[in-house]
Amino acid sequence: MKLLKLVANLGYGSRKEVTAMVRDGRITDPQGEVLYTDDEVDHSLIRVDGEPLDPPTGVLLMLNKPVGYTCSMKDPGQVVYDLLPDRFRLRSPTLSTVGRLDRETTGLLLMTDDGQLLHRIVHPKSGISKIYEATLARDLTGNEVKVFASGKLMLESERTPLAPAHLEVVGPRHARLTLTEGRYHQARRMFAAVGNHVEKLHRSRVGGLELSDLPEGQWRALQSHEIDLLFGRT
Repeated sequence: MKLLKLVANLGYGSRKEVTAMVRDGRITDPQGEVLYTDDEVDHSLIRVDGEPLDPPTGVLLMLNKPVGYTCSMKDPGQVVYDLLPDRFRLRSPTLSTVGRLDRETTGLLLMTDDGQLLHRIVHPKSGISKIYEATLARDLTGNEVKVFASGKLMLESERTPLAPAHLEVVGPRHARLTLTEGRYHQARRMFAAVGNHVEKLHRSRVGGLELSDLPEGQWRALQSHEIDLLFGRT
């Protein structure tokens, strides 16, 4: 792909704006040699203002989402795209969240511009599990583990029961919930269905992928071996 299209598709500017960047000598190779719009250069060898290019098309990002951000581009409040460089909103193909975390839920959020990869991750047949740490308003009663694992729990306004879910009791008001579905506000609605209320909810794991030491509000591109972990491949 020619340099002009590559850099423009990554959101650094329109083709006209990228052409101006080239003219001003802002796009170079690692040795500082100026590159030109028609050059075909490996992504890893392009620098903009001395900095490496953002991850190429087909990227999968991991973001540690803080409370107060929505998984939207259009919400009038804070959105997860505010945590990324501004140009990420302009990438082509578009960068999308892989599923959603509600405004008050924190933790592991994936984002990609690869539609096929997104579909593979969210499709029920993938069987990718998601682990949530829940802090509750009231003590657990003791029957939640059985109810969640039954495969018979119905949520309000739903017509089909939930798939069996694993609940680990960590403390009187702290539970670890493993889901393989992604219904709307599912974790919160499950606890509501057994008479409790989630005060804090944090997603710590998706498939074999954990947040590990990624600070809150920070992001990074995943490597191929980490994507393998996501799908349970080693």
